[in-house]
Parts: sequence; C-alpha cells; structure tokens
Amino acid sequence: METRTQLHRADALRYRGQLLGAALPPLLVAADRIAVSVIQGVHGRRRAGPGEDFWQYRQYSFGDAANRIDWRKSARSERMLIRENEWAASNTLYVWASRAPGMSFRSSLASVTKRDRATLIAMALAALAVRGGERVTALGSPHPPGHTRMALTNVAEWLQADPARANADLPKAVRLPRYATCVLVSDFFSSIPETTKLLTGFAAEGVRGHLLQVVDPAEESLPYVGRTEFIEFVGEERLIAGRAETLKEPYARRLALHREALKDLTRKLGWSFTTHRTDRPPHSVLLSLYGLISGRQSDRRPRVAG
Repeated sequence: METRTQLHRADALRYRGQLLGAALPPLLVAADRIAVSVIQGVHGRRRAGPGEDFWQYRQYSFGDAANRIDWRKSARSERMLIRENEWAASNTLYVWASRAPGMSFRSSLASVTKRDRATLIAMALAALAVRGGERVTALGSPHPPGHTRMALTNVAEWLQADPARANADLPKAVRLPRYATCVLVSDFFSSIPETTKLLTGFAAEGVRGHLLQVVDPAEESLPYVGRTEFIEFVGEERLIAGRAETLKEPYARRLALHREALKDLTRKLGWSFTTHRTDRPPHSVLLSLYGLISGRQSDRRPRVAG
C-alpha cells in the first residue's frame, strides 16, 4: 500500500513538473540557450564581495547551499535562515528593456526587431546573473529579487507583459537599494535631459548602472537612396526626402553627437555605455555586460560591443 502511494505521489510530482516546463515562457527558454553558450566564456568566481561584514539574515530558499544556513539563529526563530554578507545582500541586478513603439522597427538588414533583441538580452543577462549566484528582478516588477528558476520566470513574464513600458522610451524612476546594479536596454533616442534626470536620480542613491543601446543597422548607416518617406512611429509626422542619400552625413553627425552625450553622461555618473546592432549575435555584448555587473571588468569607460 505504501509503495502504491509513493508511486502516485511520484506521478503527481512528475505531472506538475511537466506542466511547469510546458508553461515556461519561450523567452526564458531562448535566454537560457544563450546563457549556456556565453557562460562557457566566463571563468567561475568564488568571492564574498567587497567585504566580509554581516549584512542581514534572509529565509532559506530552494537552491541555497546547506552550509550557508545559520543553524543557531534558525533554531531560535523556527525558520531556516541564511546569513548574508554585505556583497551578497547588495549585489542585486535589476533589468529593464524598452517596449516603446520605436523599438518595433526592423529593417531588411536585420532578422529581429529592436524590441525582441532588447528583451532577449535583458532576459539572458538575468539568467547569467542567477547562474553566478546573484539575485535578479525586473525593474518596476512587483516580484522581489531572487536567485531561483521562479525568479527568472517572473522576470520573463514581466519583461513581456509590463504595461508601463508599452510607450516608454525610459523606465519610471523608482527607489532601488543602495549598491544595487541596474541594466537598461533601449535605443535611447529620448532627449538627453530626460535621460540625465533619470540616471542622475539612480546614481544619487548609490545605484550602479549600465546602458545598452540597441539599434537596427539601418539606423546607423541610413542606406536609403532616392525618394524615401520616413514615418514617425508615434504621431503622424512624415518626412519625404527627394534624395535620401543626401541625409546620410548630417544624420551620422547628429547620431554621433547624441551618442557622445550619452557616453559623457554615463562617464560622469560612473556608469557604462555599450551599443549593439540587431544584425549581430548577442553573445559578445552579453559577455561584456556580464563582466561589468559581476566585477570582472573594472574599466567603466564607454565601449562598443557586438
């Protein structure tokens, strides 16, 4: 009788596991695939962080190593408690990817939209962070940071469903824990004053951050010739150019000035700035970003990767 009951329980557990696996967001599956290939280029690290000072206790969760449990404290509180040092508590990653209308752009030079690539990179970065033992959540999400599979599922669902990002070039200003890390992924074609206000607020709270500008190759090269109509994604503004090729040089200058302003802003705040084109694989830029958030690259100078 006992054996039959155990079999029923095993079958039930297996069935729940299959349901959970089937329900995983496709975004999480794709991000996992990329994370596995990228992680091979990252050497493992074992470090407690900037210091060994005690920070706080938190409740044990599935995936925590048993040797991190403070048994004496747990016995007094009747809960399994993990002792966290300063770095472990503060090194939390917040990811955000824009879903603004302009991010849906895809030229014939690329196979994916800026929105899809931005969301995939943010998700893959979260997966890499969890594999490195760090806690993650999506910026603005109601879900607390975590370092388990469920935390990644929450990030994936929020990145695809967050209504606040539907028309947002930039995230809303929110209060983040001091020493947290924030990665924002967008085309960052918003005005410099808007971006400055947002990032200055984060930096004033002691938040470290990284901007990843995702662009379509056509937005860099402006490959159009002859009579071309340019249509604004939001609004009804249209521009008809008789000879689009004549716009190439002034457009390139304006884009360069905008990027230089973003680089200058992030440099002053101690953040980083990276660009990525959607006609290139995401692996290189992911490796670069993960190196930054995990402390492998102390160089905060703006860079271009992938």
